Amino acid sequence: MALYEHLLIARQDISAQQVDALATHLKTIVEGEGGKIEKQEYWGLRGLAYRIAKNRKGHYVLLNINAPSKAVIELERQLKINEDVLRYLTVKVDQFDVSSSKARRDDKPEGAKVEGEAEEILV
Repeated sequence: MALYEHLLIARQDISAQQVDALATHLKTIVEGEGGKIEKQEYWGLRGLAYRIAKNRKGHYVLLNINAPSKAVIELERQLKINEDVLRYLTVKVDQFDVSSSKARRDDKPEGAKVEGEAEEILV
């Protein structure tokens, strides 16, 4: 089986619980085709770079999938007909990246500046 990273953007009108239910539905689709969702991350409601179908924001969800290609084909087919999904992207990868910001902070050595963190200046 191959490894895939799947990112989807759902409409801003739906709640976080509905997005979670959508991700659970996608999990059942993948498992029905003989695959497995290794990790599911909800990134929250974020602003879009440009409007998509009159939406300025979207709920972002990342799924790490370990499945055969037919499972991904079925997953994308289901997403095409779902009106709550604005965009999705599936990329085949050699291994999964650690993508949570907490994990990135833990990898840094003690005293190293975290990206986006302001430096303290003492006067």
